[in-house]
Amino acid sequence: MSQEIWINLPVKDVERSTAFFNAIGFEAASVGSERAKLVIGQTTILLFPDATFEKFTGSRIADTSHSAEVIFSIGAKSRDEVDTYIQKAEFAGGSIFGKPSEIDGWMYGAAFADLDGHRWNLLYMDESKMPKS
Repeated sequence: MSQEIWINLPVKDVERSTAFFNAIGFEAASVGSERAKLVIGQTTILLFPDATFEKFTGSRIADTSHSAEVIFSIGAKSRDEVDTYIQKAEFAGGSIFGKPSEIDGWMYGAAFADLDGHRWNLLYMDESKMPKS
C-alpha cells in the first residue's frame, strides 16, 4: 500500500483559492475551475469545488462560518517565517484568528482562515528552549 496521503478540501472557487495560496507562498496549480493541487512540504492537498467534494463524500460540506472541520498545522523554520506567512495571508484576503505570539517559552505561532474559512496554524518550535522531561 502506498504511504502517500492526499487531503481533499472543498472550496467555493478553485481559481481564487489557488491564487490565494500562491500569494501566501505555497505552491498551488489549478486545472481551470475543476481542481487544484496544493503542495506544502511533502503534503498534497487537492482543492475541489464544493459540489464535487460533496459528490465524493456523499455528505454536505461543513459550514466554516459556524464550525471548524479541521486545522492544518504547518511547521515554520523561524519566528520571522511565521510572521511573513501571517502577513501574506491577511494581505491576500485571509482572516487572522490567532495573532503571532509565544507559547510556553519555546513555541511561536499564529493562525489564519483561508478564503473558505478553513483554518491553518503556523508554528515555530525552538527545541533548544523546550522543557526537559
